[in-house]
Amino acid sequence: MAEITALFWDVGGVILTNGWDTASRRAAADAFHLDWDEFQDRHDLSFPAFDSGNISLNEYLNRTLFYRPRGFTREEFTAFMFAQSREFPESRAVLDRVARVGKYFIGSINNEPLELNEYRIAAFHLRRDFQVFFSSCYLHTRKPEEMIYRIALEVTQRPPGECVFIDDRPLNLENPRKLGIKTIHYQDPEQLRAELKNCGVEV
Repeated sequence: MAEITALFWDVGGVILTNGWDTASRRAAADAFHLDWDEFQDRHDLSFPAFDSGNISLNEYLNRTLFYRPRGFTREEFTAFMFAQSREFPESRAVLDRVARVGKYFIGSINNEPLELNEYRIAAFHLRRDFQVFFSSCYLHTRKPEEMIYRIALEVTQRPPGECVFIDDRPLNLENPRKLGIKTIHYQDPEQLRAELKNCGVEV
């Protein structure tokens, strides 16, 4: 078995809460008294472009909310969006420990809109652990598409057999597995720690 030299991590659902998932949008609809069906329909049509870095946060808000007058500002809504992000301390501790070992290349492979991605990187000090962010907003391709994983391998010049990818969604693990990357379906911190050890990673 090849020695592991690189670990790629999903962020939302593993290290942090998802940035703007259905539960967060439901909470926003309640807090700002939105018509859920209308908001969700406009979100579904707009989010792929937002997530892939093809439209800005302002354009996303224009499409989903501010196409008509509202009783709140885009600054108030943006603050609510960003406030939905929280850290999972136990899984972050696993990441911190692996990073402190100092022998692995550590990067993220995550789907995230630009403004939310950059907020989360700064607010949760993700540069402390990650050496690079293969984010959908930078690469204009998203998980589960094969391209985002190929880019991570090509840029880092790592053989797939020396890499591990961790994600909480099984679909996102299928293409990296086909490429020869070892995968871990994240469920909880203890399971993650055990599976990393099984891969020969020092935790």
